[in-house]
Amino acid sequence: MLRKMISAAAFALVLAAGTQAHAGGGKAKISVVFDQKLPNVPGKSMRAVMVEYAPGGMSPGHTHPDSAFIYATVLEGAIRSAVNDGPVKTYKAGESFAEFPGDHHSVSANASDTKPARLLAVFVLDTDETELTIDDK
Repeated sequence: MLRKMISAAAFALVLAAGTQAHAGGGKAKISVVFDQKLPNVPGKSMRAVMVEYAPGGMSPGHTHPDSAFIYATVLEGAIRSAVNDGPVKTYKAGESFAEFPGDHHSVSANASDTKPARLLAVFVLDTDETELTIDDK
């Protein structure tokens, strides 16, 4: 039991370090807030990350693991988002959007230059995935 707890804690630290590295440059603060294996779907987990944008903040274009389905809800402020070749859309607090496996998130930014914005992104993905976000090269 202790070994499982230590392994889980180490894995959580790896995830947190990876997401914080993605937030480098003060563009977005990204924190893993939930990580749970799905007991009825072997090999799959649900992870949730809080993405916090300062006024004018943004994330670079990126993709997520090929196994990831993502449901995001804006909690505060407004977020500009574009997926694949779709138009840039602004989502306000209380609105949600989804990203499907293989999607390219080309725009992800705070819609305001004066107010902060936050969103909660919930991932369903392969349990062994360690990188949640892969920035464009």
